[in-house]
Amino acid sequence: MKLSEKKRLQIIETATRLFASHGLEATSMDAVAAEAQVSKRTVYNHFATKTALFQAVLESMFANVEQGDKIEFDPGIPLESQLKAIANNEIKLLTSETYVDMARVAFIQMLQDPQLAKSLNGHSVGCMRYFDDFLSAANESGVVRINDIPLAAKQFVYQFKSLIFYPLLYGIVELNELDCEYIVDETIKLFVARYT
Repeated sequence: MKLSEKKRLQIIETATRLFASHGLEATSMDAVAAEAQVSKRTVYNHFATKTALFQAVLESMFANVEQGDKIEFDPGIPLESQLKAIANNEIKLLTSETYVDMARVAFIQMLQDPQLAKSLNGHSVGCMRYFDDFLSAANESGVVRINDIPLAAKQFVYQFKSLIFYPLLYGIVELNELDCEYIVDETIKLFVARYT
């Protein structure tokens, strides 16, 4: 790895820590340079603005999040079993410390910067990377009857976001207070009742 790339990674890692502990607004480019032990000029050579650095931090965090394997629809396996595997992978992602930390770093800034929210909206994370294709294959095989696949995919995943992820993100509950298995089972029952 070239020295320039090492310094870039050093800046991103430092900014990640500072943004997480102090927030974006309270973290200056000077502070990032000092903490990363590089010159301010080096920081600006890699990142023209603090927003550009912030986006690089988020992209780095996305890249380091364990998202689980893609699951392809298999007509030989009961739908409920496949949905449970997808849901369990999604819960693992949504409750991971890395993912929750990333969301905490991003959330306030997205409220203040609609353009950032739009740019992040294009990132498909977790099962949303493949769930539309999974449901399309299940639809074609006749196992489900779904007219609006993107909506159905969101209905499934957003149950876990609203009942598990957001309460964790806001600090309303601790993970050990949530019965994730029960939430998964009830979500699958609801989804199957609607679409089969």
